[in-house]
Amino acid sequence: MDDGKKPMEAPILIAHRGYAKRYPENTLVALEAAFEAGACCVEFDVQFTGDGVPVLLHDANLKRTTGANKRIFSLDAEKLSTLVVNEAKKHPKKFADVGIPLLSEAVELLQRWPNVRAFVEIKQESIDTYGIEKVVKPVAEICAPIIDRCVLIAYDVLTLRCARAMGFEAIGWILKSYDDEALATATELAPDYLICNYTKLPDDIDEVWPGPWQWAFYEVTQARTAMKLARLGADFVETMAVAEMLKNKALRSRSCVAD
Repeated sequence: MDDGKKPMEAPILIAHRGYAKRYPENTLVALEAAFEAGACCVEFDVQFTGDGVPVLLHDANLKRTTGANKRIFSLDAEKLSTLVVNEAKKHPKKFADVGIPLLSEAVELLQRWPNVRAFVEIKQESIDTYGIEKVVKPVAEICAPIIDRCVLIAYDVLTLRCARAMGFEAIGWILKSYDDEALATATELAPDYLICNYTKLPDDIDEVWPGPWQWAFYEVTQARTAMKLARLGADFVETMAVAEMLKNKALRSRSCVAD
């Protein structure tokens, strides 16, 4: 019997910080490895240096990724370029020459992969340190060559409104909670994407909120979890294990793998 519902499609994978399971996160090698594995989408984080240069970095403190117990805001871009992102606890002695990339370098790489969509998250610490316009404007200018396939994502609603005004064609709001207050904000903002940690979903949920947006959930490392989220309405799932996830036939069918 036809219930009127469209057939469920597997979600599209977003390589979370690149292929971060096997390579240092938010680096050019992690991004390119994700593209080579077949990722159609990538997510990476942006922080700003002490002299106002946007770079790919998640934590405001550099200790976890580089071993240097310093805040990014205390270093200029030149000094930052001397640090190695080896994530030593995760990849002991494996990556000795991988640096923190400039956002401009990531954009140059993406220009060589024209089928990949980028989800660019400006981290809240940089927003709080420099102000919304001073971080959104340079990110928009640098991303201009790929703006048609670049999604600016953030937790902060005012940052997303500014991004729209400064030329981003698509924005994504990262939810801190899945509740009525968040739904009201989402309805007012009407972002192109809603992004949520899937563990925040209620246990008894049958379907995620419908609206003018597409849904992306993170951090997913099992194909069965991805398919369960698809049944709830997920269009995308973020994963640090993109190559492993693409071994699943259904997920691979939504990839950019050249079979």
